[in-house]
Amino acid sequence: MAEVTLRAITKSFGDVKIIKGVDLQIADGEFCVFVGPSGCGKSTLLRMIAGLEDITSGSLSIGGKEMADVEPADRGVAMVFQSYALYPHMTVKDNISFGLRMTGHKQADIAPRLTRAAEMLQLTHLLDRKPSQLSGGQRQRVAIGRAIVREPGVFLFDEPLSNLDAALRVQMRTEIGKLHADLGATMIYVTHDQVEAMTMADKIVVLNGGVIEQVGSPLELYHRPRNLFVAGFIGSPKMNFIPGTAAPAADGKIAVTLKDGTQLTLDGRGAKLSSGQPVTLGIRPEHLAPGQDGLKATVKLAEYLGSETMFYAALADGSEIAVKADGLAKAAIGSALSIGLNPAACHLFNADGVAIIHGDLTR
Repeated sequence: MAEVTLRAITKSFGDVKIIKGVDLQIADGEFCVFVGPSGCGKSTLLRMIAGLEDITSGSLSIGGKEMADVEPADRGVAMVFQSYALYPHMTVKDNISFGLRMTGHKQADIAPRLTRAAEMLQLTHLLDRKPSQLSGGQRQRVAIGRAIVREPGVFLFDEPLSNLDAALRVQMRTEIGKLHADLGATMIYVTHDQVEAMTMADKIVVLNGGVIEQVGSPLELYHRPRNLFVAGFIGSPKMNFIPGTAAPAADGKIAVTLKDGTQLTLDGRGAKLSSGQPVTLGIRPEHLAPGQDGLKATVKLAEYLGSETMFYAALADGSEIAVKADGLAKAAIGSALSIGLNPAACHLFNADGVAIIHGDLTR
């Protein structure tokens, strides 16, 4: 078993507290992604699990064993870094097996592990090459192979795809996903790219300023964000936010008046609020309907992407809004655009940024 448990974990550098009390349970065999903006503490948290950073306070256990006094090499973890960190004078074969040789493994034990890792990562025909003879994606696979041969209980990935171009990133996401399915190992993956998080994770941990904002499945975070930060960070393009006020209405409904005067009624779903309460309406770009009655906006930019068109527009009150439309949709910059709002897809956040209502198109 290789479950990872963090209890009240903190990390300080001098008087500066970077991790501010993290409680987290990662199940055996789970693919967990730490995501958040630069400086949120996700890489620091990963390094603490690896044993590369000391824990200021709190406890960390792996497989039920407390890790406080356990050296990194004895934790049953293997880490893949953002930089490939390959030895340039060694072949692929020697780079992958180097760690095993240094820990005294015999060749009879190393050979089958090397063969298996090379086959899984499609590196068999490259074993005699040097890193300088490899592409970026191939080098990253070698770095992953070096982790695989150690047969760890937990794999740690620290932004491993950030040095690759767009096409290779997509390919490597797929390969890491297949690797997880084949090995069934616990994997913890750090990225600032929420697309990577959404496509790879069983569980996403959204970090901000050293604290956890929300933990959940990708779709849970997408459709039921706990607050404005999560709603704005998960999703590309991000959720639109429009200021307004809200008041109770008949039959448990909520009447919302947006800053530009637009009015709509939402299903209150038990939410309690006072009349005239400041709120923020949230709605995803794909849930807006250009060409229908609703918000009045002026097109500022149009991106024609083939399968879809993105309109970036400004409302009368100055609020900016993104609209995802059909790939054949067109609108000139500076032209007027009417945008329909589906009340069933709207989220509502209070003045503190906490979610009051989640849009639910399945109702």
